[in-house]
Parts: sequence; C-alpha cells; structure tokens
Amino acid sequence: MVYVALHQKTGGEDIFKEYNATKGLSDQTRRKLVNILVADMIESWDTASPTGYEHYYNPHSGQGYLVYRLKTVQRNTTSDFKRSSKSAEQHGPKTLRETSTSEQLSGDECREAMSVMKHSADQPVIKEKMKATFKHRQSMLHDPDQSSGILDVFPRFLDTPGLINQDFTMLFGEDVPGKFIAKWPTFYKPRIITVCKGLRPGTHVDDLWSAQEESNDYGWDSDLAAILLLVHLLPPTAKGQRHGKISATEATDHVVKFMKVGTSMVTFLERVGSAQPFLLCVGQKKSSIQKFYVILDQKAIPCVAQTAVAAFDELFKAHFVFAVSYDEALCNFYTFLQTTMYGIDVGTTKESPRVKEIRAKVDHTEV
Repeated sequence: MVYVALHQKTGGEDIFKEYNATKGLSDQTRRKLVNILVADMIESWDTASPTGYEHYYNPHSGQGYLVYRLKTVQRNTTSDFKRSSKSAEQHGPKTLRETSTSEQLSGDECREAMSVMKHSADQPVIKEKMKATFKHRQSMLHDPDQSSGILDVFPRFLDTPGLINQDFTMLFGEDVPGKFIAKWPTFYKPRIITVCKGLRPGTHVDDLWSAQEESNDYGWDSDLAAILLLVHLLPPTAKGQRHGKISATEATDHVVKFMKVGTSMVTFLERVGSAQPFLLCVGQKKSSIQKFYVILDQKAIPCVAQTAVAAFDELFKAHFVFAVSYDEALCNFYTFLQTTMYGIDVGTTKESPRVKEIRAKVDHTEV
C-alpha cells in the first residue's frame, strides 16, 4: 500500500532514492512521506463508512489493513523477538563484569596497599597499587552502601592522571580503550558532520557548524563541536524525565562545561551539584583549552589528555570505571557511543530505534 502510493505520487521516487542511498530518511523527507501517505488516504476516503478510514483501521472492531499488516509482521518476528528480549538487557556502565586481571590483593594486604597509596607521591607505585586493588574497588562500586564514597577511599583519582584509562583497560582489555580515538578523526567525525547537514538550523547548531571553520575563535574546537552535534542527532526523549523533556541544546550542557582560567574551582564545584559525570574545560576561551577535568560527585578528576577528543574519551570511560549510569537526557547519545564506537555489549544492550537509525546512516554515509 505504501509502496504503491509512493510510486504514484509526485516526490515519492525521491524518497526511495534517499532511502536506498542512506538507508534512512532525513526529518524533512519523513515529513514529505507522511504528507504523501495522508494525501493518498484522503483520496481513498470511504464515503459509506462513518469516518472514511475504517478500511485502514477501525477502532471499534480492531480491524483494517494496518492491523492485518502488523499482525503479519509480528507473527513472522515473534520467535526472533522472544530470543532477543531475553538477551537484550540494559547493559552499560553499571553492569558487574567478569575480568581477567593481574594478581589482586585482599584483606589486610589490600588495606595496607590502600594506605600506602594515600601517603605516596610516587606515581608508578600508586598505579601499581591501584591495579592490585582493582577488584576490591569494583566490589565497592557495586555495593550501594559503599559506592558513593569511592573517591574518598581512593583519593588518588583526584591528583593522578591516567587512572581512569588504567581501570577501563582492566575492565575491557587492550583492544576496546583505543577504538574511539583511533576511528574518530577519519571515520566517525566526517560522517557525523555529513549526516548533521539534515539538522534543522538553530542558534546552537549554527554555532557548532561554525566551529568546523578554521576561522572559529570563540566556540568549541571542531572535534568537540562535532561530538555535540551528535547530541542533536540523538536528542533527549521524555522517557524517564520527571520534569519533562529538555532540548538538545540544554542536553549538551550536561556533556561539557567551560570555565575561564582564574575562576575558583571550589566555587564552581559547589554550584554544579551532584550531576552525572561531565567534562570541564578550563581555558581563556572555548577554542583554546588548557586543562580538562572529569567532574564526578562535585570533585574534579584531572584528565591525562591534552586534546578535547581524548578528554571526552576519558569522560565516557569514567561512567564504566565508577559504575555510574548515563544522564537520562543523554541515554541515546551515550548508548550510541557505547555500542557503535566502543563496541561494548553489542547485541545485549537495549537500543532505541533512533540509535539504530543514526548508526545505519553513519555507516552508510560516503564522504
């Protein structure tokens, strides 16, 4: 029915061409599709029935073309759905994972190592003791009574850059940690920018676009701007939002914040409250950042990274290292990163249709 309508109406062939080329439809083309189908339904109006559309769907009898088609699709996919529903759980940062790690300390030896770390200034010693207490730390993180005090028990996260990357590697091995940084500049960034050309213009989107120009002096650098454009591609939904849906522009402020050099860090941290992890960029201006921090539980964890991309990489990893759930407004955004860019829990993580759609668009985009 849809196939016939599109082939018969002006503009229908353009919809087929776009779908065949991109394996998806832009928002503008979606609206065109709806308009064509509504026009076709009006032309097929049944003058002998009360509403005229009962042959498509009759709310009283629960019958019609749409119902028949849905039943056919459901019947054909029931077995696949049952299998996938058992395995497709909401895997993510809070999942307790089996890890194959180096020799781990327990009991008095573990407590002694933790005491040594608190009083040592030797970074190699700190990193060695952190490795040896990894499983104890994981046990604490997945205990609701202990997880909130993890940075008090392991304060060296706050002054020893590189510990987030070290724990993340112990969680996932050597292959996963480098995936995002390796493929971002040559594969993901140019394709995301291309897909974002279909976004509706707006002040914030336009500002992020301007950051892709070499002459940009006041906005974020081109990499961080492209990452924030992805938030607009995967905007917040109202699901789980107790206070209603927020805009994509507001959601980007949950990813990264800017603080000018000379501003009091203590005052800043007091104001942010107990939000989910975000990236703090400190510099004279957004395009020239001198220092990056991951902010967690009103504490600043210094990034080892010297670039925005590497700092954002640490922000993402911090969710897993500290077993912290994604910000509700950024669930689609971070789930896309998790499954598509890092390859974590692929096939066992619950993904929204929007996440799957954007992945298909990015994968099939030519640049």
